Amino acid sequence: MSIVFALLSAAVYGVGDWLGGRASRVQKSLVVATLGQTVSLVMVGAIVLVAGTSAPGVSTWCWAAGGGIVGSLGIVGLYHGLAHGDVSVVAPVSAVVGAAVPVVVGLASGERPGVLAIVGIVVAVAAVALVSGALGTHQHNTPRRIVVLSVLVGACFGSLFVALDRTDAHSGMWPLVIARLASVPFLLIVSGATRATPVRHRGSLQIAVVAGLFDMGANLLYLVAVRGGLLAVVAVVASLYPASTVVLALVVDKERVGKWQFTGMGAAAAALVLVSLSRQ
Repeated sequence: MSIVFALLSAAVYGVGDWLGGRASRVQKSLVVATLGQTVSLVMVGAIVLVAGTSAPGVSTWCWAAGGGIVGSLGIVGLYHGLAHGDVSVVAPVSAVVGAAVPVVVGLASGERPGVLAIVGIVVAVAAVALVSGALGTHQHNTPRRIVVLSVLVGACFGSLFVALDRTDAHSGMWPLVIARLASVPFLLIVSGATRATPVRHRGSLQIAVVAGLFDMGANLLYLVAVRGGLLAVVAVVASLYPASTVVLALVVDKERVGKWQFTGMGAAAAALVLVSLSRQ
């Protein structure tokens, strides 16, 4: 069941990311992320109050708070990237990097990858090169700085995946509450320091709220998944979120994808599956 929840998490993450990217075409990505995370804090806080789960120990607070801040930076960066670059470049690049971080953490913890994982890592490197245009095989409208940003975003998300895995398995949804209790004030401080204020555009603000709800829903599904399965498996499957993001970009935004870029997207999906299978 952990794989099912991870897949559902990926689908919900993807839709939320696409919505956040659209809202960031009008609003600053920092504003979109702050609004979405504030609303999601209310949502998950209410769930914890109804569930009546006891507050966790210090270790869970530290891991969840750190993960929340790093994850919020990832969200801000991703929304900015999706708004100013090709979705079919930003989403796959960030996903492959995000999936690689838990694998690296596993290696550092003494785990040794199987043959499939090694093949998957090699394929992932080629996929990032193809999708980002590093091999010069196709042209896209994504600036190099956005490609670099996508890599950093992936590192943030991968770190969040690891942090949530390190929280107490019996702490219920508290890690998500703690993550938001850390990230929302952090984003508000950064917004104040950078003078990022909302634009008077009701539609984009409404989309930002919905994006925040989708993001928290995906986090809930991921937390359930990672508590029932291996970190490297669940994190890799959850990193398939570009599927729904790219499909929406192709169908709704009419974004065009070159043949080599399409090949790179397929390679990214194959890499994620290979690494996932190696962890079974």
